[in-house]
Amino acid sequence: MTQKIQLNTTVCESQLGQRLDRALAELFPTYSRSRIKEWILAHQVTVNGITKSIPKEKVLGGEHIEIHTYIEENKRWMPQKIPLNIIYEDTDILVINKPSGLVVHPGAGNPDHTILNALLDYYPDITHVPRAGIVHRLDKDTTGLMVIAKTLRAQTSLVDALQARLVTREYEAIAVGHITAGGSINEPIARHKSKRTHMAVHPLGKSAVTHYRILQHFRAHTRLRLRLETGRTHQIRVHFSYIHHPLVGDPLYGRRLRQPKGALEKLIETLSAFKRQALHATMLRLHHPITQIEMEWHADLPQDMLDLISALNADQEAFCQKEEQ
Repeated sequence: MTQKIQLNTTVCESQLGQRLDRALAELFPTYSRSRIKEWILAHQVTVNGITKSIPKEKVLGGEHIEIHTYIEENKRWMPQKIPLNIIYEDTDILVINKPSGLVVHPGAGNPDHTILNALLDYYPDITHVPRAGIVHRLDKDTTGLMVIAKTLRAQTSLVDALQARLVTREYEAIAVGHITAGGSINEPIARHKSKRTHMAVHPLGKSAVTHYRILQHFRAHTRLRLRLETGRTHQIRVHFSYIHHPLVGDPLYGRRLRQPKGALEKLIETLSAFKRQALHATMLRLHHPITQIEMEWHADLPQDMLDLISALNADQEAFCQKEEQ
C-alpha cells in the first residue's frame, strides 16, 4: 500500500554550501538521506519552484523546498517470530549472523518470513525506521554478518558510511577451478538484458570492485578471502562467474557440476548436495554510527561450508598419497 505525501520547508541560512540531499535529510529527519536522494533523482523535489535532479547540488540558504512523492507504508509488513542470531546489540545498532535460506527484505515471491519481519517482532520500535533499519543485504542463500540500524539517526549515518566506502566487509568463498593468485576484479555490473533476476558485467553498468586472495588450493577448487570495495547486487557471484570461476553451488551463475577426476565418493556426494553459493560474510568492520568508535565482528563458517572444505581436503590428501605411491 502506498501513501501520498507532500512536504515543504525553507532551507536554513546555516546550511549554506551543503549538498541538497544532506540539507533535506537535516530538514526532514523522519526520512533517511538515501530515500531523499531517491526522491531527487526521481524529479520529486522542487527548489523555488524548479525541479531538481542532482543530489549533490549545493544550497545557498533561504530556498523554498517542496516534495511530492509516494511512500510504501510499513504497516503492510507484519511482525513474525523468526529467530535472529544476534552477535552484537546496543541502543543504536544490531549485528546479526544471517543463516542460509532467509530472505532479507520482502519482495516478489517472498512477501513475508524475512529478516525484516523478524526485526519488527524482535524490536517493534524499528517500524519507525525506513526498511526496518536494513542498510545492506545478503542474498537469500549467502550467510554471515549484517548490521541493522535501530534508529533513523543510526541508519542515516550507516548509509552515508556505506556510500563513502567506509564499511569493510570480508567474505569467504569456494570457487570452481584453480585460481593461481590473488588480485582484483574491476568490472561494472548491470541488470542482465534478458534475465531480469540476474546481474551481469556490462560496460554501462555501475562500478564494481572485488579484491581477493587465495586461502587454500584444492585439486579443482580454490578457497578465497574477498573484500568488497563496492556492494552491487550479486557482485561476488557475478565477478567470479565472469572470470570463469563461479562459486560452488551457485544456482544462478554456476555451470554444470563437474567432479574432479577420481574424486572420493564423499566429495562427490558433498558437491552434489551443495545447492547454494558457497559464500559467507565472515568479517564486518565499521565506525559506530553514533559514538564513531571503530568496531569489528567475525562469524565462523557455517557447517555446510566446513563440511565442504573437509571433503575437499580429504580428496586432496587422497590424491597426493596416490601420486606418491
